Amino acid sequence: MKNRKKNLDRLFFSQWFLYSIFLAILFLPNLFLFFTETTTPLVARFCNIFLPLSVYGWVMTLSPRPGKVFWFLFPVLFLGAFQLVLLYLFGESIIAVDMFLNLFTTNSVEALELLDKLMPAVVGVIVLYIPALVLAAFTWHKGNRLSKSFRYRCRLIWSLTGVAGFVLLAASYVTDDRYSVKTDLYPVNVCYNIFQAFDREMRSDHYYETSRDFSFGSQAEHDEDIPEIYVMVIGETSRAIDWELYGYTRNTNPLLSRENELIVFPYALTQSNTTHKSVPMLLSAASAENFNSLYQQKGIITAFKEAGFYTLFLSNQQPNHSFIDFLGKEADEWNFIKDSPRKDVNAPDEELLKYFDNVLKEEHHKLFVVLHTYGSHFDYRERYPAIFSVYKPDDITGAKPCFRNNLINAYDNTIRYTDYFLTSLIDRLRRSGKTSAVLYTSDHGEDIFDDRRKLFLHASPVPSYYQMHVPMLIWLSDSYRYDFPTIKETLDRNKNKGVETSVSFFHTMLTIGGIDTRYRNDSLSLASPLYHERKRLYLNDHNKPCTLDDIGLKKEDFDMFQRMHIVTQ
Repeated sequence: MKNRKKNLDRLFFSQWFLYSIFLAILFLPNLFLFFTETTTPLVARFCNIFLPLSVYGWVMTLSPRPGKVFWFLFPVLFLGAFQLVLLYLFGESIIAVDMFLNLFTTNSVEALELLDKLMPAVVGVIVLYIPALVLAAFTWHKGNRLSKSFRYRCRLIWSLTGVAGFVLLAASYVTDDRYSVKTDLYPVNVCYNIFQAFDREMRSDHYYETSRDFSFGSQAEHDEDIPEIYVMVIGETSRAIDWELYGYTRNTNPLLSRENELIVFPYALTQSNTTHKSVPMLLSAASAENFNSLYQQKGIITAFKEAGFYTLFLSNQQPNHSFIDFLGKEADEWNFIKDSPRKDVNAPDEELLKYFDNVLKEEHHKLFVVLHTYGSHFDYRERYPAIFSVYKPDDITGAKPCFRNNLINAYDNTIRYTDYFLTSLIDRLRRSGKTSAVLYTSDHGEDIFDDRRKLFLHASPVPSYYQMHVPMLIWLSDSYRYDFPTIKETLDRNKNKGVETSVSFFHTMLTIGGIDTRYRNDSLSLASPLYHERKRLYLNDHNKPCTLDDIGLKKEDFDMFQRMHIVTQ
């Protein structure tokens, strides 16, 4: 028995075992990416095996103590753990720039809600990495070493592997003109994305300075004697396919379905599946084609303010030092209701209407309001009062495909609550008797284990149909339709055309509100007879405009676009 124990100890702490186990854990993300990144050419995927493996192997021989090297590579291990959790969540792609920015812009409550549902992945990486780090620390302290001859042999093997890797690297550039080390070779691409994330964060920190002198030069086109209220409502994580107004079989819009004057745009797509990019595009003239204009220009609130409107921004989300905050705080009055210690962190969206009512009582002659809701953001069950628990069971016990029925029930209940929220807003405007209008859309949609890919949530590096197809609605009051009949007629003519909300929302609101500025583009406004459909674009992770054919959409996505009669070109 003692001899067997000695033999096991000798094997367990042998240089071959320690070196191999540490190297395997370093290399594991590359191995997974080889099988998940199926849209990447095969030669590039092999390059992602040979070249990093040779580097890891060489680095592990730089010191005779493998445990010491393993600990010095902790940043690489941390990224590897992050990468494996991402693959568990989205099934593909490297850690994107937007994923790092989400760390800056996601509040702690959201993070804890998500983390709680991702425990299998979190536990998995803990079980994998923590014992390895403990073993490394123990052997470092114990003094386990690699012999010179062992390190020499390893270096010879990894040198030959490196030569093969560089040959594959050259072949990758030759066979694919889009290939680049900084975007396609792990972990170089992740490090590049970290740099990009910090660069964007630093640039956004200077927003007030770079946009200080900007002006829309806005002027009001409407009669100054007409009392007006215009409201932009920005939803959260609401996908069109779960709306009854868009053909869903469930009665998720019992109230809006009875609004005869509601104008529904069935072919609306967002240009981003991340809140920190999609919402600023809705609030400004920025789009996939000119996203960087955000750093120099102000938003639609300032455009209305310059034209003489009293402006109000109300959000049911916490401030996160992003462009959403910057653009929202341009208003005469703003309030992030979750930022108050007296408010429940999961206050329902109708809390916004209480603040809105207070402003209505002030009888502003010209009023422009932006309402940023919490909508259908996960954890769905936390987004609606118990009375709206129509579809049951809606308790959410885990983020797994086997719980999809419960997840869908809870999600559809959030849509019914949004239906109630929007109808309540419309009723208030109707009772005011003022010329008014409401524009609603969502920042992006959501995956809920909808097909064989088993995708969940949003903000994945590669989007899906479910994340891109969003509802877009416009309501005009009786007095508005009377005062501006051609706007209603134009909206009806354009409602069945393709729409990119990230492009058209801003310009349509300006047209409806009668705001004249050189930054208004009537060819992008659904309320203008000059509106025309454009090529569908998407803002990729590196803030470049891409066609839908170039962003990695799968057959399942194009099948859904076709089913919903959405033209993707």
